[in-house]
Amino acid sequence: QVELVQSGGGSVQPGESMRLSCRSSGFTMAGLAIGWFRQAPGKEREGIAAISGSGADSYYSDSVKGRFTVSRDNALDTVWLQLNNLHDEDTGLYFCACAPRIDWFPRLTDLQPYDYWGQGTRVSVSS
Repeated sequence: QVELVQSGGGSVQPGESMRLSCRSSGFTMAGLAIGWFRQAPGKEREGIAAISGSGADSYYSDSVKGRFTVSRDNALDTVWLQLNNLHDEDTGLYFCACAPRIDWFPRLTDLQPYDYWGQGTRVSVSS
């Protein structure tokens, strides 16, 4: 079964950090573009980060730039999203997604290339 399995998330206070993981199962994500998205309560899904298939390139939305970092290890078929200095408005459901036909896609507003999606993991930031 082809799927992306997410882990991490939880509840933290503002200013704290956490790391989300996304691992492929049933296929290898090595060399494929990966995106991270989030959906806050009552809002549309928002693209926040992208990483190229090699891991050499990354791209971030203005809302997370300088605080979040995306990385990957293709040997482990795993991508991570490190979330630092979390704010209340970072609360939401976070998803990873894989674009199986391309190796780099920094257009965070376009979901069309992403065929495989993780199950989502919840991040809650509050004091």
